[in-house]
Amino acid sequence: MTTLTTEKLDRVYDAYKSGRLSRRHFLKYLALAGASIGLVGSPFGSMLGDARAANSIRFDSWGGPTSEALRKYAFKPFTEKTGIEVIEGEFGDMDSYLTRVKASYPPGGEFNIAHLSAVFDYARYAELGFASVLDESKIPNLQNVMPSMIKPLREITKGTLSAVPYDLGQTGIAYNSNKISKEKAEKLGVGLLWDKELKGKLGSWGGDFRTNMWYAALHTNQDPNKMTDLKAIWAALREQRDLMKKYWSSGAELMSLLANGEIYATVAWSGRVAALQQEGHPIGYLSPKGTYSWMEYLFVLKGTDLDVAQKLLNFMLEPAAAIAVSEGQNYPPSLDPTKVALTDKIKKMPAFDPTGKLDGYLFADPAYWNANQLEWTEKWDRIKAGS
Repeated sequence: MTTLTTEKLDRVYDAYKSGRLSRRHFLKYLALAGASIGLVGSPFGSMLGDARAANSIRFDSWGGPTSEALRKYAFKPFTEKTGIEVIEGEFGDMDSYLTRVKASYPPGGEFNIAHLSAVFDYARYAELGFASVLDESKIPNLQNVMPSMIKPLREITKGTLSAVPYDLGQTGIAYNSNKISKEKAEKLGVGLLWDKELKGKLGSWGGDFRTNMWYAALHTNQDPNKMTDLKAIWAALREQRDLMKKYWSSGAELMSLLANGEIYATVAWSGRVAALQQEGHPIGYLSPKGTYSWMEYLFVLKGTDLDVAQKLLNFMLEPAAAIAVSEGQNYPPSLDPTKVALTDKIKKMPAFDPTGKLDGYLFADPAYWNANQLEWTEKWDRIKAGS
């Protein structure tokens, strides 16, 4: 193992100051150096704090249109106004991102804000000790957010907030309206995803056991948050697998499969459906009773500079910024439509609720799904693979 010395730290610091070493790697080196040689009382004792207090903050999101909208309408204007740089990261799914957070040194240390999806992930991060406690007085724009989106987060972190809700979506059902009539789609509802006439033309999200089990539950007339017949769930998913053309792995792949006519029906993220419709593709959207609904929120990891994070969160909740991001990524914002005037484009988006109450929206129960995640993920992976 390489010995860490203050002389080597000198060289590393010079490299960081000259731009030859990234801030991320410098912070990691400082953390290792602190553990090996001790920085307290040395000339480098304040380096770690000074480096962390640099005018930047990391923000990880979903990539694609979502990250593009955030960059253009939130991050760039924020940096121009404050001088604080937003360092962007991307992830493909929540499980792989959480693995990266756990593996960072110290755990979560190189990550600051994450654009997480679904309340069960908020619960997972809180249970693992990654939660921060936001000073809501420093985020005055929070008062414009739908209370129905804030309430479930408060319940998990016992009255405090570690994140602010930012947008709302659904994983509904998309279908090619040139190949499937609206009448047929509405008549079959969830059953469209098991239609034998569509064998070889169906799709689903291969990276998420919850979505697939959720619709299998609806197909077998069960409550997705309280399934009583798991044998029926697994049997339905095996039956569906034999009808599948492709389990897609990203929003970009989902859009490509639908736009090119490779699949005719699939579970689909409402924002991606909206984008396809705006591009003129013949894509219909179903939101049957029990449609998988979810919220996305900006989670601030423990150890992040809260002053910087709260400035960014408040800026992103400014109506002008939130509305622009919403229109860019095609998901309704968390802003309460009874308090903030929203645009016609937003009002036409799938998942938009003009009341702001979200009555009838079915969200995943975090305790229920998190408690069974390991077992059900392994089972789903086997079924997807054909066993």
